[in-house]
Amino acid sequence: MAFFASAIDTLKILVIALGAGLGAWGVINLLEGYGNDNPGANAHVW
Repeated sequence: MAFFASAIDTLKILVIALGAGLGAWGVINLLEGYGNDNPGANAHVW
C-alpha cells in the first residue's frame, strides 16, 4: 500500500507542476497581447 501512496503523491506533484507551468504560459501569452512592440502589425492598408 505504501507504493500506491508514493505513486499518488508523485502524481499530485506532477499535476500541480503541469498546472503551474500552463498557468504561467497563459499569463505570459496574455501579457504579450498588450503593448506596442510591433506597430507594423496594426497597419491596416486600405
